[in-house]
Amino acid sequence: MTVPASEEVPAAEPVPDEPEERTQEARAAQRELFAHTPGFILGPGAGFGGSLVGGAQHGVSGGQVTGDVFLGGKTEIHYNGAAAIAHVSGEIPCERLAELASVFVAGPAFEEALRRLREERVLVLSGPHACGRYVAACMLLHRLGVPAVHALSAETTPATLTTQLTRTAGYVLRDLPLTRNRPLRDAHVYAAADQLKQTDGYLVVTVEKSPFLLGVTALAWEPPDAEDVVRAKLRRRDDVEELLALAPVREFLGRGPQRPAEAAEFADVLAGYDGSAAAQARLADFGQTAVVKQCRDRLSDTGTELRDKAFLIALAVFDQAPYVLAAELADKLFVHFQQLQEPEQPPEIPVFGPSAEERLERAGAEGEVRDESTEWGPVPQFTAYFPREDTPHVLLSEVWTGHPSARPALVTWLRQLARDGRPVVRTRAAAAAAVLAHADLPSAVALLIDGWAVSRTFGPRVTAANTLVLAQLLNAPVVLRLLSEWCTDNHWARRWTAIRALGLLAPLRPDLAATALSALAARARVDDSTPAESNNLIESTALLLSVGSRRGEMLSELVRLLQHDTPSVRALALAGFLRACDNADEGALVEWYADTGMYETDSARDVAALWRAALGDRAHTRQALNALRTWTYAAQRRPDAAQALELLLPALIVTAADRDRLDHELRTMRAEDGGPRPPVADRLLSALHPSTPAQPRS
Repeated sequence: MTVPASEEVPAAEPVPDEPEERTQEARAAQRELFAHTPGFILGPGAGFGGSLVGGAQHGVSGGQVTGDVFLGGKTEIHYNGAAAIAHVSGEIPCERLAELASVFVAGPAFEEALRRLREERVLVLSGPHACGRYVAACMLLHRLGVPAVHALSAETTPATLTTQLTRTAGYVLRDLPLTRNRPLRDAHVYAAADQLKQTDGYLVVTVEKSPFLLGVTALAWEPPDAEDVVRAKLRRRDDVEELLALAPVREFLGRGPQRPAEAAEFADVLAGYDGSAAAQARLADFGQTAVVKQCRDRLSDTGTELRDKAFLIALAVFDQAPYVLAAELADKLFVHFQQLQEPEQPPEIPVFGPSAEERLERAGAEGEVRDESTEWGPVPQFTAYFPREDTPHVLLSEVWTGHPSARPALVTWLRQLARDGRPVVRTRAAAAAAVLAHADLPSAVALLIDGWAVSRTFGPRVTAANTLVLAQLLNAPVVLRLLSEWCTDNHWARRWTAIRALGLLAPLRPDLAATALSALAARARVDDSTPAESNNLIESTALLLSVGSRRGEMLSELVRLLQHDTPSVRALALAGFLRACDNADEGALVEWYADTGMYETDSARDVAALWRAALGDRAHTRQALNALRTWTYAAQRRPDAAQALELLLPALIVTAADRDRLDHELRTMRAEDGGPRPPVADRLLSALHPSTPAQPRS
């Protein structure tokens, strides 16, 4: 893929003969990618799966979304039978209140709220976004039997509250905006209560959890159960139980706590169910549609602070990761947003602010303590996550395609993350960029991926490779074509990036292994690589044999390359095979061969053919013997590997010279710790010379 001329990165100088820095070993980079990629990309069975987002291919691509999606501005849908109550000052029509009451479901805190309101005249009702607290406020006043319910203006401040409480009525003030300079104090509440006693009125103020309630004891609103909301909306139907038994309904209700607004909207969709395939599809697609709408509402809500939006985006990048990462790096994103929005004003980040629970609640996320894997072992960490696994994908796509003005800040931030010293941060930057590439590939390549790919330093190139791998797992368009083109690109760093990406991709998508190897072989055929690039080709080829259950197919492809008329292609097949063999990590090729390969006739034949070719090739003999030593050490630890090697060794002997070479290697072998020859070597010598006992170990 060619980068648009207006955004093309200047070409760098040719690659030096030696790497410009010490690079990370390819298998270590692969383990890092597997360990830290978010689950919504790899899906179930991370490391061996395809591209799964909640089991289906959903998401935003180029501004298009599957399913019926609400495209308007911010609307909070409550569990009612009519349109949402207008957010204006004035009396709420009695008809709307009556319609609300007919489907209202009281939450667990309703009776306590009613008691406090009756006694105190003023009640502050707090709760998370879209938990139904405003509808609950209206119903509390309606249940008291007040002659009218008035919705106060959103411009009402704590200081001007009492001036509006002049009638014998109920009043509701929705989402009172509070700040450090404008808190709600107990004095405001006392003054309002005194005024209401004189007029025989009542007031309910709804707020999100806030640190700016000074001396005020708010009542935490707990929403009703989603199934109760659905039942209330379907009360006039005779087939309620049959509807609730439908698989999509059970799946929706079983996902965990649902917000009343979402449950009410789902009930409206369910009310139109007629058994048709279209109705089934609407139910199945509801969750994705609701997530898209929710993400759009949160990002476009002008009442949400910029810092909260930065945290929301950071949480999408660090979903299912330690909360402290999202919190720390969200503030860096906030600084970029501030500089973009108000370049003349230095950004201010309060050192202390809302608690983790409050920030997660505002973001519609949850948190719990989980064990986080580290190189020293599992460590307990407070982990943050969205209830729906597909939320991060939708949210990041919406930021990229729906709010292009945010791109400069987002791009700068992701570039910073790619240079972070923590593997999880670098990998999550790649995952986020992959989502952006899925939504708008040309822009993601021009603004992020290509800049990383042509870097002289190793880290950004790996980030570019990881991004392209994960973008392919998300089924981003034309990624494979881009990788194939970059394999023969004039710029050495793009070639390096594409080669590494193909090596990383094949174990995750075994169906692409042959395509990846063909591209690597095509590059090897050119035969003008520097030592650094040749090593990258070999490591990437070895990665194709590193994990997965379809390594037998890859071995067959390597055997096929042995017949190639280009020496460099044959050399790549042998070097890649031996690099994979000279690995004793968990799940390495030797373990796969002992577990599976030796029992598959084709795989056993191909492994023997590759070993024979490597041992008989002067350029690879020493490397082959070193790899054989690695397999022997594995056989010392695993009886099944010893059995596999016993059966394999005779198949490697074609001439007497072959037998002598293997015999010498086994007799002169030392133990891994430098001690005498390991006992398994004697056992293997017996396999080489069935009628001659092995000589004593020295």
